[in-house]
Amino acid sequence: MCGAVACFACLDATAKYLNNHMDTLQVVWARYASAFVLALVIYNPVSHPGLMRTTRPVLQVARSALLLGSTFLNFFAIRYLQLDQALAIMFSTPFIVAILAGPMLGEWVGWRRWTAIMVGFAGVLLVARPGAGGVHPAAILSLGGAICYAIYGISTRVLARTDSNETTLFYSNLVGAVAMMPVLPFVWSKPEDLLIAALMVVIGAFGSMGHYFLIAGHRLAPASVLSPYIYTQIVWAAALGYLVFSDVPNRWTLAGATVVIASGLYMIARERKLGREPSAGTPIE
Repeated sequence: MCGAVACFACLDATAKYLNNHMDTLQVVWARYASAFVLALVIYNPVSHPGLMRTTRPVLQVARSALLLGSTFLNFFAIRYLQLDQALAIMFSTPFIVAILAGPMLGEWVGWRRWTAIMVGFAGVLLVARPGAGGVHPAAILSLGGAICYAIYGISTRVLARTDSNETTLFYSNLVGAVAMMPVLPFVWSKPEDLLIAALMVVIGAFGSMGHYFLIAGHRLAPASVLSPYIYTQIVWAAALGYLVFSDVPNRWTLAGATVVIASGLYMIARERKLGREPSAGTPIE
């Protein structure tokens, strides 16, 4: 899990860097196209004949579209936000999942978790500080990305009952790559140098590696054990933000991230006590 979130933090840092050299839509295309090609080398319909077989094709496509929407919103947000700011807001995903799991999955939230959710969102407000001249309005895009990813997470749990992880991952990359192809001619710009071209490939590699580590981790340990390690991503985001972009976390981001993480850890502990697996919420693209 630590390896997975490290890859996802590197993915975000790469996207932010590429945002300074090309249109955000081209960055999104590079993320999915390169991930699809790299994944195809390992898992493809030829070597794995049942790879594309799914009992719920509409849900697979809808889920993949939600991930694509989350990626676009977050990549566009980090054009203006620091990595740690965007990630702290994306950490609200488990709270959104908990709220939506009631009407969508029949998993209703008790008063203790409602309290944790409200405290967690207060932490998000500390980071975003709407109306206080604080963070750029792009923080709203990060929150929109978190909402998309929360619904994506719930649909992933539904698909996990019938489809394999490899099938679901294949559709995620396929739909993203195909959906971005018609847009590419309108936003394409030639990479400035070999470094930019290499990063357009590396961004997909980070995504594929992160998903591989995530799946491998869940094969070795239950989600209740792995979930707390999700929050180590904030360390990677802050470190990469400083090393690559000279961004220093401000006191509001640190305070808000602390509140959000504390609330999330409480929810994980509460669900362990109730004998349930924590709600999905790894902020990935």
